[in-house]
Amino acid sequence: MIQVTVHEAKTHLSKLIQQALAGEEIIIAKGKKPLVKLVVLPEARLQRRLGGAADVILYMADDFDAPLDMFADYMP
Repeated sequence: MIQVTVHEAKTHLSKLIQQALAGEEIIIAKGKKPLVKLVVLPEARLQRRLGGAADVILYMADDFDAPLDMFADYMP
């Protein structure tokens, strides 16, 4: 959760909107008293994209999903 003053919200509105779209909860306060919450409309939420992180994984070992020796006692 991010809490900002009204002045900070006016100064950094674009940045706060991007943070809200990314899932962050934004509270706008007068002094230290919370007044409003910046909420993303359902139709404006970023859509998930299948395969969107394909270029993030650079290498995966061949035995990535092999059973771990330390759990051998728990395996059938």
